[in-house]
This record gives sequence, structure tokens and C-alpha cells, in this order.
Amino acid sequence: MSKLTHFNDEGHARMVDVSYKQVTTREAIAGATVLMNAPTFSHVMRGEMKKGDVLAVAQVAGIMAAKKTSDVIPMCHPIVITGVDISYVCDEMRNAIDITATVRCKGETGVEMEALTAASVTALTIYDMCKAAQKDIKITDIRLLKKTGGKSGDWVAE
Repeated sequence: MSKLTHFNDEGHARMVDVSYKQVTTREAIAGATVLMNAPTFSHVMRGEMKKGDVLAVAQVAGIMAAKKTSDVIPMCHPIVITGVDISYVCDEMRNAIDITATVRCKGETGVEMEALTAASVTALTIYDMCKAAQKDIKITDIRLLKKTGGKSGDWVAE
């Protein structure tokens, strides 16, 4: 880390050139948690929210977000994504929806930002669709859970 990679010789921002990197299969898994009260959670689980099927809409939003990541993260490379999956664990004891976003590609750079963006936008969409019922919904624990492929190898959160 002796040299900052996203600055050119004049000290201005630049997108790193990844053309020299080897094409490898890459995968990243990110998570997020949405916490709500029991009545809101119950409405979501029963499909009773006025805006529609919260989890289905949020799933599509997360997939779309992964595909648009380079449009909103300035130094993120546009990449060809080969797969995106959004899954949920709905925990009635905690009134929580745990989101997992998995993104894959074959390319010169990883998909960590795409997975993190997918998890974040999925959580934000759940909030948006439920905010009429509850304003104090919490989005927590947005994090990278795992990444595979590339020069730096595999990594798993502890």
C-alpha cells in the first residue's frame, strides 16, 4: 500500500487499468439486515403491504442495482456479470430480514462492489415499500461476507 492506485502522477483521480490482469471466475457475497417491528414484519410476510410483494420487488431491485453499480460508484469498472442471486432469511424472533446477495463474473476485476450494492439496494427497497407502515425501520450490517477469485485470492468474513 505504498502507492495510492486511484490517483495519477498529477494527483488526480483515475480509474485503475485492469487490462493486464488475468481473466478469472470471480464471486462475491454480501449481506445486509433489515429490522422492523412485529406488525410490519407480519404484513411483509403475509404480502399485505400496500405497495405489493415487498420481497419480490426488493429482489428485482437488488439484481438491477448489481448491474448498475459502475453508474453510481465512480471508480468501479463496468463489468459483464454472469449471475446475480438475492436470497432472504426471514427471522420472526428478531423481526428481521437477512439479505444475501451473490454476484458472479468472469473478468479482470472483482464483483465485491456489485454484491454490496445489490444487498444495500435490496434493503433500501424493503424500507421504501414499508415506510408508510413504519418510519424507524433499521438497515444494519451491510458487509462483504465472502469473495473468491482474482490475484488476492479467496476471503471469508470471520
